[in-house]
Amino acid sequence: MKRWQKILVGMIVVLALAAAYIFWPQGVWPFVVNLDDLEAVNENYNVVIRRDELGVPHIFGQTDADAAYGLGYAHAEDDFTTIQQTMIAARGKLGVAYGIDAAPNDYMVQLLRIWDVVDAKYDTIPPDIQAIMQGYADGLNYYAARHEDEVILPEIFPLSGRDVAAGFIHRVPLFFGLDGALGDLFAETRQGTVSEKEIGDRGVEIAQSPLTNLPPTAKYGSNVIAVGPERSANGETFLAVNSHQPWEGPVAWYEAHMHSEEGWNMVGGLLPGSPTITHGHNEHLGWAFTVNSPDLIDIYVLEMNPDNPDQYLFDGEWRDLEVGEAPITVTLFGRFRWTVKQEVLWSVYGPTVRQDHGVYAIRYTGMGEIGHVEQFVRLNKATNLEEWQAAMRDGPLPMFNVGYADEAGNIFYVYNGRIPIRTEGYDWQQYLPGNTSETLWTEYLPFDELPQVLNPPSGFIQNANSSPYRTTLGEGNPDEASYSATLGIDDTMSNRSLRALTLYGGDESITEAEFTAYKYDMTYDAEADIVRMVEMILAEAPPSDPDERAAYDLLTSWDRQTNPENTGATVAMLTLYYVLEADDTHMSVSNMTGGEFTAVTVQTSFSQAVDLLLEKFGTVEVPWQEVNRLVRGDVDLGLGGSPDVLHAIYGELGEDGRFHGIAGDSYILLVTWQPDGTVSSRSIHQYGSATLDEASPHYADQAPIFAARELTPVWFSEADILSHLAQEYRPGEENGR
Repeated sequence: MKRWQKILVGMIVVLALAAAYIFWPQGVWPFVVNLDDLEAVNENYNVVIRRDELGVPHIFGQTDADAAYGLGYAHAEDDFTTIQQTMIAARGKLGVAYGIDAAPNDYMVQLLRIWDVVDAKYDTIPPDIQAIMQGYADGLNYYAARHEDEVILPEIFPLSGRDVAAGFIHRVPLFFGLDGALGDLFAETRQGTVSEKEIGDRGVEIAQSPLTNLPPTAKYGSNVIAVGPERSANGETFLAVNSHQPWEGPVAWYEAHMHSEEGWNMVGGLLPGSPTITHGHNEHLGWAFTVNSPDLIDIYVLEMNPDNPDQYLFDGEWRDLEVGEAPITVTLFGRFRWTVKQEVLWSVYGPTVRQDHGVYAIRYTGMGEIGHVEQFVRLNKATNLEEWQAAMRDGPLPMFNVGYADEAGNIFYVYNGRIPIRTEGYDWQQYLPGNTSETLWTEYLPFDELPQVLNPPSGFIQNANSSPYRTTLGEGNPDEASYSATLGIDDTMSNRSLRALTLYGGDESITEAEFTAYKYDMTYDAEADIVRMVEMILAEAPPSDPDERAAYDLLTSWDRQTNPENTGATVAMLTLYYVLEADDTHMSVSNMTGGEFTAVTVQTSFSQAVDLLLEKFGTVEVPWQEVNRLVRGDVDLGLGGSPDVLHAIYGELGEDGRFHGIAGDSYILLVTWQPDGTVSSRSIHQYGSATLDEASPHYADQAPIFAARELTPVWFSEADILSHLAQEYRPGEENGR
């Protein structure tokens, strides 16, 4: 194995990048962009940024490109470090900025030929979309020029629309686990067996595997619920936009409102590096994403020519690998840089890696695609269901459950994905033989053939990282028998999904208040894993130890809820924590049905939970909110909610014996269309609009509202925005913000 490959072995290949982003320090190198040039760029854009009392930016541009410029500048005011890190990662320069531990990302950028795609296809992007992408990049450039001390790596500036395109090409595959699949190839031994075709078999049942598991950046799940006028109390249409993302880092939500005189009027959440709203609503319609996990990645074992290490067998003929070298530069200390060259290969399947235990090719959904921003712009500006579906149908978005609602009362769900059409008979969850065109897929299941539900008789749809086959109650669900197992479509149900079906399906006249209350449900279904754990504990005789007996009694009366005052919840959730830590446990913290754990592990975990409560609190009778916390600077608040309930909260156990929230409910947006089509919405962010500025009044001003499970009005009309205006300025004129 070559030296650089040995360095890569044992590293986490991009898998931990999201967490690492949070901790990387800023650089101190001198700035090199000419400020005067960028001042001139600023004069090319006609935009004003209006911030309301909560600091949420409402961007008003004359053109779409003007609005994108304003968004780039406004978002940089609040989270410039994270945005830069996404751009540095897409450039393949993390090793320069942060040293050798970040270098695997730079290898990945070159292995996947990200910039080859950009260079070959950027000019195919329509001019109006290029203008938006360049406008966003110019907003970042102008902010950088005016805030030189915040720049991490000066050499990446000025940014361009090509950087925005590369950012999407780089980031999107990480949502479906490409980083983990690549990481497996750098293990010391082969991580999968090679599938053999079974003649006459229609396929194999799809189970979760390392290739289809969600990466840490997305594993916490999400909720989307839509209720049509036939199920609402007064003919309204409701939509819940409720993604469960990490609270910090490159996939944490940022709230903004985009408005232009070219028909753009969209409010919602976006991620660092995005020039558009990712999900939310405009005047006419809205949508929300939750993560799904179709099978979008395949790994192939190539059969190599014993007489030529750069040839592989394919359909009976030897083919040449495309062989190249990727220069990878890392900063060792100070300004001292070291460049190594790593072999990069390409086969008919795609990126290829040579290891001691084999030569592997990887093929994944969306290779060579560049139209992500165009798709999101078309979604943002759609005015009805047909236009919105056309944008979904024609774009490269590779995955996600999507729930939709509009002013006409339509509700819609689609299990979206660019899902490969594969040859039946192979176990596509294993490694595949890389010597036959039978395993080389080239087409995707058409959008109109994906599992979907339009205006079901029940009047509601929901998805909480769950099976599309149980999207609603009664008629209208997709037929599971119509879909091949080779597609890898989810067939599991989360606790959140079971509760959504119970609550929204059990009320035939839902008011706006009830729609909101159900979203904040904190109850576990009787089928949930944690309920089975508690039943295991209670199936044993009451403990003789008085403290364990007291905790046992709390579980006896536990109502399966995790409301803030609940003491039984504290015992149950700490027990769950230790069960999840056990080596023999197999379950998902965000999909707690069907998990595997033993009675011995549960009993041991129960005792550990009791010991922790006694050590840290002196009693086992502790309200859940004393343990479940939101901590942000000097703010320290108790929370309700817990893993895999509709009010989802995920925390890390600290040395103080408390869970510190890190993910789950974050940016929440609830939308209502009245029967006459009038739209209104309410939202909340777990912290506030100032992502990184601890001195800002908006660093944690929404946290108390979030902890109280309340929402604030979204100011959507210009009149409402002006009535609640805290600051109005052009980029560069923000008076010291």
